[in-house]
Amino acid sequence: MFISDPIYGEFIVDGLLEELILSSSVQRLKGIYQGGASYLVNEKWDVTRYEHSVGVMHLIRRLGGSLEEQVAGLLHDVSHTAFSHVIDYVLDCKEEDYHEKIYGQIITESEIPKIMEKYGYAYKSLLLDDSKWTLLEQSAPALCADRVDYTLRDQYHDGKITLEEINLFLEKLTSFDGKMMLTCIESAEWFVKTYYREVVDFFMHPLNAYGCYFLAETVKVALAKKTITLGNLLLTDREVLDLLRASDDPDTQRLLKHLHCGVQVKESEIDYDFHRTNKMRLIDPDVMYGNKIWKVSELSGSVRRWGEEAKRKSERGVYVKIVSAELPIG
Repeated sequence: MFISDPIYGEFIVDGLLEELILSSSVQRLKGIYQGGASYLVNEKWDVTRYEHSVGVMHLIRRLGGSLEEQVAGLLHDVSHTAFSHVIDYVLDCKEEDYHEKIYGQIITESEIPKIMEKYGYAYKSLLLDDSKWTLLEQSAPALCADRVDYTLRDQYHDGKITLEEINLFLEKLTSFDGKMMLTCIESAEWFVKTYYREVVDFFMHPLNAYGCYFLAETVKVALAKKTITLGNLLLTDREVLDLLRASDDPDTQRLLKHLHCGVQVKESEIDYDFHRTNKMRLIDPDVMYGNKIWKVSELSGSVRRWGEEAKRKSERGVYVKIVSAELPIG
């Protein structure tokens, strides 16, 4: 199977990875947008969970990760519901981890166990304990394939970084003892700056906050009125939107009208319509310097300053003022 990725270029997968990619569980992710409601209010923000999952798989491969860890990387997001992390606001999951809570059930009830058994793998030991996959997942503020891929992918897609910058970064990205690190301070600083552009300037962009707020309110109402069920959220974004749009409930329809690409919002702490906070996300990559592994914050005052600023902004949250939510004419 030939894959062309805008970040990593062209590569081939076969065997177990190919069959998993072609499975309905992974193919469904083509209809799950990574930014939740973001693509409904800005058509440029349309990266999918499928693109990200295949990217994570390949990044693990580039860094020498085993086939088993590549499988775990490919499948790490299969339990995301429609609209991704919007469900966490609907269900008040402060850690934004609803998809993790249902991961075992989703995997077990899918075709994935049979595919893995065909190749001699027991899915429970490989997929239901991710502590062994140190390239795939690390607690913040460390680097990991998941964190690196979504940052590079979103920021490149949004035109904030170039492919040349990404390639320079990837050249300096390596693994040691099964964990990601960088081989120069400048590349670590570049990624820290890029990551905070992702989790502060993008995740907390007032337009992004607006979209997630109104979509979460729509889903809350639809669930309460039984227009949709939690089970329906295991469909794609488009399929759930079709269910919502087909509803004759006036509250659902009123809320849906807020979600379009003609919305204008701004940030204003003094005069705002709603306030939103996100999960705290900080980054402090390991870097090899002078034959020793350091946290880059130990070597860079800029990184320390950026981290302090990101922490303050995350704690403050975003105050959104709606300038115009009227549907554009024509």
